[in-house]
Amino acid sequence: MEFTKEQIGDLLDRLLEVHPEPKCELNYSSTFELLVAVILSAQCTDKRVNEVTKVLFEKYNKPDDFAALRQEELEKLIYSCGFYRSKAAHIISCSRDITERFGGKVPEDFDSLLSLAGVGRKTANVVAGVAFGKQTMAVDTHVLRLANRIGFIHSKSPLEVEKRLVKLIPTERLTQAHHLLILHGRYICTARRPDCAACPITNYCKFFNEGGI
Repeated sequence: MEFTKEQIGDLLDRLLEVHPEPKCELNYSSTFELLVAVILSAQCTDKRVNEVTKVLFEKYNKPDDFAALRQEELEKLIYSCGFYRSKAAHIISCSRDITERFGGKVPEDFDSLLSLAGVGRKTANVVAGVAFGKQTMAVDTHVLRLANRIGFIHSKSPLEVEKRLVKLIPTERLTQAHHLLILHGRYICTARRPDCAACPITNYCKFFNEGGI
């Protein structure tokens, strides 16, 4: 179905009633810590990342700390997050970029964020939206799944989904919508057993009304 602006607003308002405080569930105390946590969150739950970073950030929490680490040492500390070799390499390279190219501070400019080693659009959008207060649409597995289930788009491409949602959703609500879709996908519209009985937007949902997509 084609969604009107009024329908999008109503859909978001209904999700807001179920998830009244939509925000990032990763724990961090600085923009750099958020960046590291988001890199670790790929294919990993926020709960697990928070368990790992609680210990990790007590020892290392600045770009120059990680830039000086041996990859093997960092791998041991983040092992339980999965894909620990590539994540360790990305975090160390990213930290060196920040130290050497940006004076030790995470850059605010989106293209500069994307230029950091190991930082893709999802990570850059999360940091831009959460840390710098910009209106962005970061597409993770939850957002990708819900965008297709609801019927906003039929695509497996995160970039296509991002572009579609940016076009559909009012700019001033993009970051809020990102968090709402993640929370809804995490707690109600789950991958294997969506709880449609608890969902406030079934009247808009293609998955519910057409028996899946």
